[in-house]
Order: sequence, then C-alpha cells, then structure tokens
Amino acid sequence: MRVPGASPTRRRRMHEVAGGLLMCAIVAALPTVAGAVPPPPPNPSDGDIAAAGDRVDNSVAEVGGLINEVATAEQQLRQLDADVAIKREAVNKALVDLQTAREAADAAADAVAATQRDLADAGANVDRARADFDRFAVEAYTSPATGSMTTYLSGATPDVALSRSQLLSVISSSQRSALESLHRAQIDRANKDSAAREAKQAADAAAAEADARRADAESAVSAARAAQDAQATRRAGLVTQRDTAQHRLDFARQQVAGLQGQRDAYLAWDRERRAEEAAAQAAAAAAAARAAADGDALGRAAQLGAGRRPHTQLDNSPTPHSSMNPPGRPVGDRGELIETVIDRAMSQLGVIYSWGGGDENGPTKGIHDGGVADSFGDFDKVGFDCSGLMLYAFAGVGISLPHYSGYQYHMGARVPVAERERGDMLFWGPGGSQHVALYLGGGRMIEAPESGEVVRVSAVREGGIMPYAVRLIP
Repeated sequence: MRVPGASPTRRRRMHEVAGGLLMCAIVAALPTVAGAVPPPPPNPSDGDIAAAGDRVDNSVAEVGGLINEVATAEQQLRQLDADVAIKREAVNKALVDLQTAREAADAAADAVAATQRDLADAGANVDRARADFDRFAVEAYTSPATGSMTTYLSGATPDVALSRSQLLSVISSSQRSALESLHRAQIDRANKDSAAREAKQAADAAAAEADARRADAESAVSAARAAQDAQATRRAGLVTQRDTAQHRLDFARQQVAGLQGQRDAYLAWDRERRAEEAAAQAAAAAAAARAAADGDALGRAAQLGAGRRPHTQLDNSPTPHSSMNPPGRPVGDRGELIETVIDRAMSQLGVIYSWGGGDENGPTKGIHDGGVADSFGDFDKVGFDCSGLMLYAFAGVGISLPHYSGYQYHMGARVPVAERERGDMLFWGPGGSQHVALYLGGGRMIEAPESGEVVRVSAVREGGIMPYAVRLIP
C-alpha cells in the first residue's frame, strides 16, 4: 500500500526507520521468548531425593529389625502359652493327687476307727473270759460244797472223785486255751490298729504333700501367667513400635515417590517449556520475518504515527508537523489482515514490559508512574505496555488506537467473550481499564503483562475477564 502525501524519499525513510525498529525488536525477542506453559512445578534436588531415599533405607532397616523382634516375642509368647497350659494341667494333676491322697487318708482314718473298735471288742472279750476263768477257779477251790460245778464233779468214792477231778482239769485247760485265743486275737487287733495308724500317718503325709504340690502348682501357674502377661505386653509394645516404624517407612516411601513424581513432573514441564519456547521462537521468528517483509504494514504504521504527539511526551512541546493525511481502514482479505496484526504482535515476543511504552512503529521508553513501574525502571526501558502492544499490532493494518485499554474497549464491534475469535482483543477490569491482550485462538493470547515481565503468549485468564471481546477487523 502506498502512503499518500509522502515523497518517495520520505516513504523510503519511514520504511527504513520502521524496519530498523522491527528488526531490533526481533533480535531482542528471540533469545527471551516466553512460552505459554504454566508456572514451573517444584523441582526437588538430587540431595533431597537422596536424603529421602536414605530415610527409606533407615526405616526399612528399623522395620526389619522390629519385625524380627516381634517374631521372636511371638515365638516366646507361644512358648509361654504352652508353659502356662502345662502348668495349668499340673495344677489339675495336683488337685487329682490331693483328692486321691485325701480319700486315702479318709480311708485310713476309717480303718483306724474300725481297728480301734475291734481292739476294744477283743479287749472286752478277753476281760470277760478272764473274769469267768478267775471266778471258776475261785469257786472250784474255795466253795466245794456249793451247788457249783465242783460239787457236781466231786464223788463219794475216790474213783469218782478222780474222774471228776480230771474233768475239772479239762475244763480249766479249755478255758485257759480260749482265754489265750482271745488274747492272741487282742494282740492281732492291736497290731492291725498299729498298722492302720501308720497307714493313716502315711496317708496324712501324702495328703499334706499333695496339698503342697497343689500350692506349688498354683504358684507356678501364677508365675507363668505373669511371665505370659509381661511377654504379651512386650510384644504389644514391639508391635506398636513396628507399626509406627512401618508408618514412617510408608511416609518416607511416599516422600520419595512424591519427590520423584515432582522431579518427573518438573522434567515433563521443562520439556514442555522448551518445546513451547522453541515453537514460540519459531513462530516469533516467522512472524518477525513476515512483519519485516510486509512493507505495506510498515507504511501504514509509519503513516499513523507520523505527526502524532508521542505518548510519552508530557510537556507542551509542539506536535511534530506532518504533511500526511490519515489513511482509511485498509481493504483486503479479513484473514490476511488478522494475520498481519498477529504477526506484528508476535514479532515482539520477549520485548521487555515498559509502562507507557510502545507506539505505531515499535517499542519506546516508558514513563514515570511514581510507583511500581518506576521501581522497575520502566521509564528508562524500551518496550511495550499492554495497550501499546495493541496500538503497534493494529497500526499495521491502518487501525489507529489510543494508548489506553479503557478507550480501546469502546472501539470496534463488541462480541460476547465466549464467541471470541482469533484477532479479537480481550479486556480485564472495569470498562477494560485494567488490561488488554490479543486473542490467538485455542485458549491462548499474546500480552505485555506487567512490570518486570516481557511480551509473552499466555493461556487466557478467565477470572475478571470482561464479558465482551472487541473485534476491530469485521
């Protein structure tokens, strides 16, 4: 497109100036192109991962040791369980033995009582027989004239008397024999009584010993139970320690997995970032090449900027004189015009943000804001702010924009932001006064974000976005 009202020499000079500015922007942009990747995830160091691995190793050793201790404690507890069972049965045996001994003692006591009764009966029989014998003997020799047996045996003649005397002797011998038999029975019963007493003493001693064994067995059970309880308590403590150590091990493993996952995520992010940067650099280089070769766009931008008071000029200096007439809106293929705008914006990728910076021909020094921008030295940096980047991009198709996003929001046709298309402007803040960016499609936009940043491609931020996009190329 020819620039009306300008001599060929002036047109050539404007193109050279604009082209020089554009190439400077290209050179500045390419090394520092920012991709549209999200912020970097945490990237743990090798030392962090190694330390986490050491904690896992230490925890594994601790858990292994505690597992062995628990197994040993469980084995000992099983042994104690068996010991308690044996000792409980020993109590049962002692109780049975005690019962048997007590029964034997009771039987021996009964036998002693029986022999005592038999001995008493035998003594009484002996006493009665001795008394009868003594009475018979006395009567035989002291009262021969009575009607006793002696009288019966006495006779009138010597033969009769001798016969009777022999009978008396036989009777006396029989009584003495019976008395001796009773006496022997008495002695036998006395011996049996003595044996019964000895048996009772032995049975009592056996019962006492069985009772002692029962007490010992019950004490052994109590001791075994105490040992069992102590071992169970020790095992429970070891199990608690093992479980705690296992939790630490699980946590340490999670930490390792988490750190490794963070490292993997970071590496994936870094690969994506590098790919995005490479793609952005390629896109920026291609856009810059196309923008530099687009003489018509350079001419239109130079024409719009000629004779206009610079945005950074805050004094009352006269406006530069220009003989050029403002161009009308260019006519051409809509898609080509949109790509021209996007090429010009993309050609500035990586250019530093400068508040108040940027005009139709490229980046400029910023201005003082007395605050944040000044703290970043924007007044002394050559770059763009958000509305300056839009001004530069659309100047290439002959669209003149004011250097203020709030005014830019009221230019062109408004479309619902959900229906935005490539080449539309997006706005944030009341009346578009906070920020403006150029929509690239696919949920991405190019913007000059804020002090300390550079022109970059970003994902569209839906939070706070104005409900309408502005379409300047219908």
